[in-house]
Amino acid sequence: MKRTEFIRSLGLSSGALMAVYCMGTLTSCTKEDTPLPITNINPPSTNPSTGKVDFTLDLTLTANKELTTSGGFLYNQDIIVARVKSGSFIALSKICTHQGTTVVYQKDTDDIYCPNHGSMYDITGKVTQTPAPAPLKMYQTSFNMTTMQLRVFEA
Repeated sequence: MKRTEFIRSLGLSSGALMAVYCMGTLTSCTKEDTPLPITNINPPSTNPSTGKVDFTLDLTLTANKELTTSGGFLYNQDIIVARVKSGSFIALSKICTHQGTTVVYQKDTDDIYCPNHGSMYDITGKVTQTPAPAPLKMYQTSFNMTTMQLRVFEA
């Protein structure tokens, strides 16, 4: 017996089968399946009154735990924030000046690397290996050890 003959013997037309299939997809989503809105743990990175970068990261939050040890880094908006080998913090533009690729902090060599074409920057943002034509913009950092708050700001 062929498949079409079997389905016909059940008394189901192709339209009926399609209706059953569609009913299943319509009832599979419930209110509980609605995704939660994405919230940004870290505040906006620009001060509305000055237009300059100025934000604070709370290192007691899980979202910022990468910065609690040397070699850790994270991104906040267009800025890469890293805790370098010395234990101090750096904040630089995360956008490579060559072609706009997101750069990465390398803890083993304590520098910044662009995976697109191999540009390298030191921890001050200075180009150490081309093709990047210009340094990364550097931001100021201030860390309060008592409150575990790291402020990143534009002077």
